[in-house]
Amino acid sequence: GRLMIIAADHPARGALAVGDRRLAMAGRLDLLERLCLALSRPGVDGVLASADILDDLLLLGALEDRVVVGSMNRGGLAGAAFELDDRFTGHRPEDLARLGFDAGKLLLRIDYEDPGSLDTMYSAARAIDAMAERRLPVFVEPFICRRVGGRLRTDLGAEAVTRSIAIASGLAGTSAYTWLKVPVTQNPDDMARVMETSTLPAVLLGGDIGGDQEGAYEKWRRALRLPTVQGLVVGRSLLYPVDGDVAGAVDTAVGLL
Repeated sequence: GRLMIIAADHPARGALAVGDRRLAMAGRLDLLERLCLALSRPGVDGVLASADILDDLLLLGALEDRVVVGSMNRGGLAGAAFELDDRFTGHRPEDLARLGFDAGKLLLRIDYEDPGSLDTMYSAARAIDAMAERRLPVFVEPFICRRVGGRLRTDLGAEAVTRSIAIASGLAGTSAYTWLKVPVTQNPDDMARVMETSTLPAVLLGGDIGGDQEGAYEKWRRALRLPTVQGLVVGRSLLYPVDGDVAGAVDTAVGLL
């Protein structure tokens, strides 16, 4: 079947903003309420989060029969000078195995101008190896980035996304357990060609969609028709929708599958 995963690993990277609300994700009880509501909706398979949030959801009984994905590298703090040094500060492969979780997720951001990107790439490859040894799937989320006026900008052009997929697919000693977690390109018409870069299964990520909820749904709907695209992993835009209706936003996203 198709996967529908709710993402909530942003706070661990200090990324608390949704649209123009800078601390929208900071209220933990509010976030947990939204997550529990989202996880209770029909067609939602599970959650991607850091250990603190998964511990809370476990205590709340919200993870019964759910796919649980642990977030592995949160060291690249949003806005930090060392943002591209995405160290593995979250779940280790052995933690995920011990807890009986289903998969891990890692972020791989590459800036051709930043030599530190090579360290991130190397540690990502070794993490994929360690996950494969334990027969645990790992979602790799690759981006080509560059600094513009000191701030990190993600390049969602077709060529950059194509290149990031090629790089991510080739990491580690086996790709047998690798899934890709990819953005929809700036021009959604480019997605079909971009997704021909790899035969690996992929999920679409949501990202911060601004105020255009309908536009985001349409982009996802079109990309979900592509043969390797197996589902959605979306966080902020479903947990903090513009109209405040979490259940409605989640149900609409599930309907796209």
